[in-house]
Amino acid sequence: MLAVASAGGMGLSHHPRAAAQAAQAFYDTPAFGNVHFLHFTDCHAQLMPLYFREPSVNLGIGQSAGRAPHLVGEHLLKAYGIAPGSAQAYAFTCLDFAQAAGQYGKVGGFAHLATLIKRLKATRPGALLLDGGDTWQGSGTALWTRGQDMVDACLLLGVDMMTAHWEFTLGADRVQEVLEKDLKGKVEFLAQNVETSDFGDAVFAPYSMREMNGVPLAVIGQAFPYTPIANPRYMVPDWTFGIQEQRLQETIDEVRGKGAQAVVLLSHNGMDVDLKLASRVRGLDAILGGHTHDGVPAPVAVQNAGGKTLVTNAGSNGKFLGVLDFDVKDGKVADFRYTLMPVFAQYLPADPAMAELVERIRAPYAQKLSQPLATTEETLYRRGNFNGTFDQVILDALMQVKGAEIAFSPGFRWGTSLLPGQAITMENVLDQTAITYPHTTVTQMSGATLKTILEDVADNLFNPDPYYQQGGDMVRVGGLQYAIDPAGAAGARISDMRLGGSPVQADKQYKVAGWAPVAEGASGEPIWDVVATYLRDRKTIGQVSPNQPSVKGVAGNQGLM
Repeated sequence: MLAVASAGGMGLSHHPRAAAQAAQAFYDTPAFGNVHFLHFTDCHAQLMPLYFREPSVNLGIGQSAGRAPHLVGEHLLKAYGIAPGSAQAYAFTCLDFAQAAGQYGKVGGFAHLATLIKRLKATRPGALLLDGGDTWQGSGTALWTRGQDMVDACLLLGVDMMTAHWEFTLGADRVQEVLEKDLKGKVEFLAQNVETSDFGDAVFAPYSMREMNGVPLAVIGQAFPYTPIANPRYMVPDWTFGIQEQRLQETIDEVRGKGAQAVVLLSHNGMDVDLKLASRVRGLDAILGGHTHDGVPAPVAVQNAGGKTLVTNAGSNGKFLGVLDFDVKDGKVADFRYTLMPVFAQYLPADPAMAELVERIRAPYAQKLSQPLATTEETLYRRGNFNGTFDQVILDALMQVKGAEIAFSPGFRWGTSLLPGQAITMENVLDQTAITYPHTTVTQMSGATLKTILEDVADNLFNPDPYYQQGGDMVRVGGLQYAIDPAGAAGARISDMRLGGSPVQADKQYKVAGWAPVAEGASGEPIWDVVATYLRDRKTIGQVSPNQPSVKGVAGNQGLM
């Protein structure tokens, strides 16, 4: 259960009572220093405790190979000194997932997260709670309330500052409405890299300065740089994004000039981007990162012209809470402590006020959310570079219901997991599909077009320059088999494309089903209706074999189990 197992020397016993006592001791971790940040990110609107399987494939290519965040399974355990079979192993890897989940239970849940935050704040005067974004999207209730459920929950949770990504898919008008109606004077929405496309004016506050225990500090916001590329441009037509490295350096210099003795970046770049960024800008003490959903047990210290910057990433789905303590002396950070705490629901009692709010939020939708569609005989999950079992269910649904020979499904990283024997409810389907552009499509595509699509997404995922990695995992593919060389050159990574054992012909047309089109004007039925129809017909889901590509050149890669 420790974020840095070797630092604390505590694990959970297999005996329930001993485990509970150890958990209480760990969650009461004493404070260190005089500046404190609590950080969660990418909760994707998950208010209730859940299961979430970490990836078995998270490849690091080139300079990223063999280093965080591209470590999975036993490689991650060895790197951080975590014992196999422990609660820590369950939290940070997918090893023996179903068995470990049965032992250690569900994770996350805002009522349990609220309890942990209150405990930590009680010993950390002035601690700031930072929300890294992807908070208002990812569930049925968030979709139906246009994010209001999560806004209300975060206000009660005590969020001080946030940045964003999927929030923008509610549309620019809705984001501005929430800022004016709900967050004003309560939560600071920070994004130094978003400006108007006409005059280059700042859309949001770039940073916030505070004083904590006599120490002046600054938090700078960094929204997802590629929002108009990864998501529909028409939802934010008048705003520009980007990494904006030079502007970030100017902002750091500005807050340092105003006296900030500790400066952190609240980032939604993704960890590989943050690692590069940390090497190129000076003056950041830490980057509290998100977007790539990587639960990284310890910070990576990156050397730059100004010294060192700690780079962290705090997982997803409300499963973790990052705790960063600085000891600031003589005008600078002298020392730090960092823990990425897993939120085990069975070891943290639910906060009564948050539990009541969550119940009230869900009550109007309870019947629809709990509607059973089928039963699963195996673990259903999404996370991974190429495919997951729940992804495959979506692909199979698209091909069967739409009568297509090939299906594409976006490489989204969000989506909860199910254990063997669980009912698949409408809520579970919405956990995988609840977006504001859910339309399904059926298109005739040539073999050449299919290859171009796969090459483009592969370059987005595996480009050796992190600044060209624009979010998401590889597009999930149904029906079509192919080979991929992640370390290959752009345009030459994909080969041996086959359908039913026969080579795909460049000039032949194929019927392809998909969903989540970024172009405006789509009108196909929502993907959740397609998947629900498929599940009702099947009744039982078993023997799901994810359609995985043949991956070349990755022998010994520590991002592969």
